[in-house]
Amino acid sequence: MSFKTADLCDEYSSELKICQEAFKSYGGRRQFSGPISTVKVFEDNVLVLEALESIPAGNVLVVDGGGSRRCALMGDRLGKIAQDRGLAGVIIYGCVRDTSELANMDTGILAIGSCPLKSSKIGKGERGRVVTFGGIDWSSGEYVYADEDGVIVAERNLIK
Repeated sequence: MSFKTADLCDEYSSELKICQEAFKSYGGRRQFSGPISTVKVFEDNVLVLEALESIPAGNVLVVDGGGSRRCALMGDRLGKIAQDRGLAGVIIYGCVRDTSELANMDTGILAIGSCPLKSSKIGKGERGRVVTFGGIDWSSGEYVYADEDGVIVAERNLIK
């Protein structure tokens, strides 16, 4: 399925939330979309791993990492899980690491930056709640569309 966020904005602007955060693409897919599953963590990726291992194929995991640049919430091991499970993508309001390996994975991966330090493994955070960053609220079950022009969110699937 091919789409352009610019075209979706032209046709559905009144239905869309436009993310104001500038993400960098780290995965092999530059364009991806799907239903949202959310995780809220801070410098701890235990719940990120749990979500990657359990959300349905085709979903996009949206991780509110509080915008921290002090450690990575995802690296090559978690990226491989996302790819192997057929997730459409991962959007992280935080950092990733192992960027050369992530670039070769058939998954969309957006983050605000990279950091070589791994996160803690305590298990604090929440899954499935509304998270807020980039000027919008992200809710599980809504649909996200991402490409080189940006990231947009709709309450329903806009492409068939």
